[in-house]
Amino acid sequence: MKKLSAPAQRPAASLAFQALTAAERLAKPGLRSLLTLQTVRTALRLGFAATSATAAGRLVMGEAVDPWLIVAVIVLLAAACLAGFSADKVQASAETAVSTGLRGLAGDRLNEMPARQLQSLSVGSVIVSMQRHPEAIAALVVGHRAATVMMAAGPLLAAATLCFVSWQAALLVVGLTPVMIMFFALVGNAIRRRADVQERAFGRLAGQFADRIRTLPTILANHATVDEEAKLARRLDAYAGKTMSLLRIAFVNAGIIDFFASLSIAILAVFLGLGHLKLATVPGFSNLELWQSLFILMIAPEYFAPFRRFSEQYHAKAEGLAAAGALDRLLDAEPAAAKTLPVLDGLSLTLPAHGLVAVVGPSGSGKSTLLRRLAGIEPDGTPSAQNHADTGIAWISTDSHVPEGTLAEAIAWRTATMDEDRLEDAARAIGLLDDALLPGGLDARLDKGGANLSGGQRLRIAVARAALAGRTVLADEPTAKLDRDTAEAVRRTLIAISRSRLVVVATHDRDLAAAAELTVDLTDSDAIEVAA
Repeated sequence: MKKLSAPAQRPAASLAFQALTAAERLAKPGLRSLLTLQTVRTALRLGFAATSATAAGRLVMGEAVDPWLIVAVIVLLAAACLAGFSADKVQASAETAVSTGLRGLAGDRLNEMPARQLQSLSVGSVIVSMQRHPEAIAALVVGHRAATVMMAAGPLLAAATLCFVSWQAALLVVGLTPVMIMFFALVGNAIRRRADVQERAFGRLAGQFADRIRTLPTILANHATVDEEAKLARRLDAYAGKTMSLLRIAFVNAGIIDFFASLSIAILAVFLGLGHLKLATVPGFSNLELWQSLFILMIAPEYFAPFRRFSEQYHAKAEGLAAAGALDRLLDAEPAAAKTLPVLDGLSLTLPAHGLVAVVGPSGSGKSTLLRRLAGIEPDGTPSAQNHADTGIAWISTDSHVPEGTLAEAIAWRTATMDEDRLEDAARAIGLLDDALLPGGLDARLDKGGANLSGGQRLRIAVARAALAGRTVLADEPTAKLDRDTAEAVRRTLIAISRSRLVVVATHDRDLAAAAELTVDLTDSDAIEVAA
């Protein structure tokens, strides 16, 4: 006889996830390459604008144009296009690397979570966090971050280029920059608020949709599709409204940039026109040759281009910050409080080295909770089956893990055996080889996570796996969702296992409980009845 002892609990994740910090670390290599290419592209575009203006001015004035100047225009244009293509490709690769890495880190975090905390998470929230949020965060730390850096470097390069012809023109366009930055700050706060609202609306929509998919058989059985469709439509309309509100602000932001860019270029054109017509003498704008005026007018838009690209990425910042916050809240959520079960507090049981132990009691009395605590995945209250865990524990339930592959691979998962005869005997004992919905016998294909299996099929695979595992067996309702003949086959298999190993079952099955050598009755009383 062996007494239960305290488990060595898996430590809960104590450090904050910090999705944004992790994403920034993942983005560093790609971001450096992207900034280099974007800087080169900006320099090439400025060179193309300058040489084009010079060539056009000389052609209009009937002056000779050196052949090297035409060649330079063509080469700079081609090089700028190539640099732009390379920059876009590097940005896409960098964002993909960040989102993939972040998704992997989030998956590791979920794997580290205690079972109760993981089960308490909304399915819809997890789906959104693993699919949508990494991409939004990647766009923030790569695309938006690059646009932010280039908003400083690009205008400086353009202003420096303008100084070669007219420092007064450079000063004029620089003078409008503080006004645009002020509008960026004002509009940015509004975008962030609306992005947070949009993210919450999407999370509610995704959660409700996932829940409706999960409960679709029940909805169909109760003829409630019309009502549920209306509820989803309302959620969708709410999300669409929040999205349009965010886009309206983003469009206003882009419009402001275009307004100031157009205004500055118009002022430059007026001053240059007055100077050429000798109607006014404006320092830096008068007595210029035509190519110099064209030079100024073609370089000025390059000064504002980084601001325009930044404004296009501004909503990406808001969405990325909202996504990072949502992902952190999901992965740093406090574990769900365990259900208070006084009947289990201070429980001390002595279990046999082998044999069948049945845990019985009404629904909600703590049978499944006791099994999880015995397995060491429920940290509260009672000790675990640590003395039986030297070789591990085989878990049986309707949500047992099923890997993608063949039926034989699913049964042999973590059993260290692929002996075909033993696998076939274990599968045949519980009717898996006779299941018409699993054609092909041991070669039957199973989808990832057992998506093409019913709860009963998943449970029987877990029973067959336990028969081969050579470990202590913990079974949660092992005969649930099974017809009479299959349930009897599972009973016989569990009883056979119990002759050499410990088998603990939580069950409402009277026949299975009657075959147990030890019964733990978790009735709602001050004491737990243990009967041999």
